[in-house]
Amino acid sequence: MSSSQAEDFTLGMEEEYFLVDPVTRALRGDSDAVIAQARETVEDQADHELQLSQLESVTPVCRTLGEVRSHLSRLRRELASAAEAEGSRLVASGTHPFSHWDEDRVTPKPAYLALEQDYQQVAREQLVCGSHVHVGISDPEIAVHVMNRMRPWLWPILALSANSPFWLGADTGYASFRTEVWTRWPMAGIPERFESRAEYDDVLDTLLAAGAIDDPARIYWDVRLSARFPTVELRVTDVSLTVDQAVMVAGLCRALARTCHAEAVRGEPEPRPRHELLRAAKWRAARYGLGADLIDVAGRRSVPAKDLVGDLLAWVRPALDEDGDWDEVSALVEDTIAGGNGAARQRQAFTRAGRLEDVVDLAIVSAT
Repeated sequence: MSSSQAEDFTLGMEEEYFLVDPVTRALRGDSDAVIAQARETVEDQADHELQLSQLESVTPVCRTLGEVRSHLSRLRRELASAAEAEGSRLVASGTHPFSHWDEDRVTPKPAYLALEQDYQQVAREQLVCGSHVHVGISDPEIAVHVMNRMRPWLWPILALSANSPFWLGADTGYASFRTEVWTRWPMAGIPERFESRAEYDDVLDTLLAAGAIDDPARIYWDVRLSARFPTVELRVTDVSLTVDQAVMVAGLCRALARTCHAEAVRGEPEPRPRHELLRAAKWRAARYGLGADLIDVAGRRSVPAKDLVGDLLAWVRPALDEDGDWDEVSALVEDTIAGGNGAARQRQAFTRAGRLEDVVDLAIVSAT
């Protein structure tokens, strides 16, 4: 990506998936073979992840939601086809419903082995799949203030995307248990507010000098500035059950970034919510998804999830209109509220016959 003005509000998306055995539906650690097969068609848009049962897709830079949809559909289809060719199936779920982390192994590549060496059990138990959305922001100073302003509004997006209710064979009671597993990393979670890009860089330099991290890429905040691209990277969502829901997430993230960018450029006062309130709002979204009241950080109150999602949509509507995304994104949000997020649909699949294998089947990505 270049740092030109033309790159403002571009989109890129990374998705993580599991590989499973088609008969038992248990995790299958054959990502090496599947990635090698997939790269015959998608080249470097497929890559390894922390565990051998996982892999990642990376879209090219996109300028429209139509491009995002096209690339996500293509990548899911090609990776699912590669998985089938190697005797596996591709699964889009934030957690595996029943496989245990000790049945898997960390991918034997230097970066991942170093993570395991440093973080030990925390790394070994990271059997979770998320999605990351990159939004192009060319001005590094403005990007910091966009990041600051986004923090109160990440949680309705998390609630919409929640897709990980099961863990180690049990219903966790959470809509996004992936969120709870992920927060074990010491550099994960909600970032503090930064006064400037200089302060942001100083914090990273301090962490490097103190030996807390050895690479800026090990900052796993829910929203951060990409270490490689001129983007703000949102890292708060589970991998989506469907392409529709992934497109919804991408559209909301870009609209949120565009809205916050406009406020920063106009010099509007920046919100300064208490970190404790942000943490509570995040936890509530992970725990309940769309199924209960969520915390309206700006209003310092609890409101029904549907109302908070509606407030988000209303706030970012000018940005959605500017990108021509309002009709599509608002319809996808309404569909998710009416039909359930991934977590609700996983629970529905389990309730029908009481079989966690059926939950896996729901999340298997089609190769056609």
